[in-house]
Formats: sequence, C-alpha cells, structure tokens
Amino acid sequence: MYRKVILTILILFISPVCFAVDRKDLNIEFFNRFNDDYLFQYVNEAIENNHNAKQATIRVEEYRQGVKSQFANELPSFSVAANYLGIHSPKFNPNLSVSKNAFVLPFIANYEADILLKNRDKTRSAKKSYEMSKFDEQSVYLALLSDVATVYTNILEYDKLIEEQEKIVNNYNKILNDDNKKLSRGVINTTELNNSKTNVEQANITLENLVKQREVLLMQFAVLIGRGVNAETINSDIPRGNIDNFEYNAVIPSEIESDVIFSRPDVKRAEMALEKAKIDIRVARKEFLPTFNITGIWAFNTIAPGSFFSWESSLAALLAGATQDLFTGGRKIANLKFQKAKYEELFEQYRQTDLDAVKEVNTSLCIIKHDTEIENKTKEKLSLVSKNLHNADKMLNRGVISKTQYINSENQYINKDMDLTKAKTQKLVNYYTLYKTVGGKL
Repeated sequence: MYRKVILTILILFISPVCFAVDRKDLNIEFFNRFNDDYLFQYVNEAIENNHNAKQATIRVEEYRQGVKSQFANELPSFSVAANYLGIHSPKFNPNLSVSKNAFVLPFIANYEADILLKNRDKTRSAKKSYEMSKFDEQSVYLALLSDVATVYTNILEYDKLIEEQEKIVNNYNKILNDDNKKLSRGVINTTELNNSKTNVEQANITLENLVKQREVLLMQFAVLIGRGVNAETINSDIPRGNIDNFEYNAVIPSEIESDVIFSRPDVKRAEMALEKAKIDIRVARKEFLPTFNITGIWAFNTIAPGSFFSWESSLAALLAGATQDLFTGGRKIANLKFQKAKYEELFEQYRQTDLDAVKEVNTSLCIIKHDTEIENKTKEKLSLVSKNLHNADKMLNRGVISKTQYINSENQYINKDMDLTKAKTQKLVNYYTLYKTVGGKL
C-alpha cells in the first residue's frame, strides 16, 4: 500500500512537464503520402507553431496540475505559526512566575483520514478531467492538420487555375487583335469588336478574382502554420508543389471498422465524461457521511520556565474525531440530484456523439466515392474535348476553320481542364475530412 502511494507521488510531482502532443496519435505520416515535397513539412510546422493548438496543449497541463492539487488533499499538511502572546493572569501562588509577554511557536499537522475514500474519488474525478483535456487536445490538432492540408491543396488548385486563366486571357487578346485587323478591313462591325473586348475584360476579371482568392488562402495558410504575414511577398514566402503531381499514393478504404470510429477523440472524451459523472455521483453520496480528521500540535513557548526548545517549554496535543453536518439547507441533496441529472445529460450526449461519429464517417466515405466518380467522368469529358482540339488543329492546318474558331476550341479544352482540377481538389479535400473523422487512423 505504501509503495503505491509513494509511486503515485513520484509520478505526479517528480515527472517533467510535457508541453507536446503525441504525434503517434495524429498519424502525421498520412500527409507524407501525397507525392509532395512540402505538405509534410508544413504539417510539422503547424504542430510546432500554431498558437491555437498550443493553447490546447497548455490546457492539458492545467488539468494535469489540477490532479496534483486534488491529490494533495489526500496527504497530511504541515504548518508552523509564529505568534506573540500578551497575557495577564491572577497570582494564585507568589512562587509561580508567569511571563506577561510570550512568544509561541506551534507546529501543526492536519490529516483527513480518507476512510471512506471520498478524497480518492475526487482525485479520480480530476484524472478523468485530465484525460478529457487530452482528447480535446487531440481533436484540436486533428482539425488543425486537416485545415492545413485543405488550404494547401486549395492553393495548389488556384495556382493551376490562374495559370490556365492566363492562357484564356492570352487567347482572347489574340482574337481581339485579329478582330481589330478585320475591322480595319471592313470584315466585321464594331459590335463584334466590342464583344471581343468584353470577352477580354471578363477573362481579366476572372483572373483577378482567382489571384485574390489565392492571396487570401496564402495569408490564412501562413497563420495556420504560425508564420507572420507579409502581403507583398506572401506568394514567394510559401514554396509549394504542383496540383498535377499531387495525388494520394495509398488506398482509401471503402469501409471503416467500428472500432476505429469509436476510438475517435470526441467519442473517447464523451465516454470519459460519463465515467467522471459516475464518480461525481459517488462523491456526492459520500458527502452525507462524516469526515474524519486528525490534528496534532506541538507548540514551543516562552511562558513556562526553561529554554525555548526544551521539553519543559513545549505543549503537545493530539485531536482525532469525526465531524458530521447536521443541517446544510438542502445543499447536499441538491448536489446529489444535480450530479445524477448531469449523468443523464452526458449519457444522452454520449449516445448522440456515437451516432454523429458513424454518420460523419459514412458521409465522408459516400462523398469520396461520388467525387471519385465525378473526377473520372470529368477526365472522360476532357479526353473527348482533347480529341476535338486535335481535330480542330488539323482543320486549321487545312484551312477549313478560322484561327478564331481554333482558339475557341482551345479555350473550351482549358475550361474542361480547369473543371478537372476542381474535381480533383474536391476529392483530395474529402480525404482530409475522412482523416479527421476517423481520428487520424488512415
């Protein structure tokens, strides 16, 4: 028994403070499977530098210290007090001399004998809160890493869209130049020329919106990984890969085992909260029982004759007894009913969390399945448009179609390629969502 107590004290009070999340629980190797040289680096940078995540880690340490604080109630307390004592006493015996000014130094030891294990249960309850905070921390980091990967992939998407939109702008400028020549020759009227100018302006507006969205994402990404934001150099400050080469190198499962779903941090937290509520009910019941206290006092004084720290000038006392509340205004009864109602609430919350977990995982798998199909069909459409562009190139060389018609066919191909980029990005983002919904266990 004593060995267990000593071991517990050593673990709680001598163990070093750990301000770091366990990366094994996050499965960050998942982000190393996307054929990209930068994503894994940025994920690690976010773990190290994101301030919201650090708050969650520090909060875990707060609860850890709360366990220590509660455990201290199971141990004896020792105190000492230095007191001045001024007295006036009647002289019953002329030979008895008592000092009118005295100094008293009592050493006091208090111990609440935890016979009913009430304080032990309170410590167990505090430990459950500590475990809950660790699951909260894990949830924060899983959401963070999913957000980092999502924003990074969206930035890659906008890189490709901007590149393609610049080609469209360039093509419309070619058509406008040709139309200016046609107008000078009287082949077309000003209305057709104005339509060409409108196409150029609209293409430039679309390009500007894409650049704006990418800058917003870059600044959001910089904050996620804990970097300062410089709007002037933000694009060059964040090196990145290419969406065309960005692909998941492993296999996304078509179904997820129930054990994986119910080991999610939010589910485990709800389960831990339920266990804590059971302990709190037990503690509330024990509040009706008496409290057993032991108090020891050893006081040295200068009232009696003899040196200050001698046996003759000391007073020792030992007090042991039980204290029972007779009337508290119904506080204890209300507290017990409160804890029971809280348990019922947390039980319903636990059941709802289980349902939500199953729903989220199944929804993610369903979306991935359909988005993969959408991407495949978009590839088929792009392949058909590519063949049309190849035919248009032959027809242009034979003089069957005009250069403007060929450029329009090229723009159609570029737009379908942009659609494929969007479909691919959506599918990849859903991978990150699935990673988060299964608690990183992919």
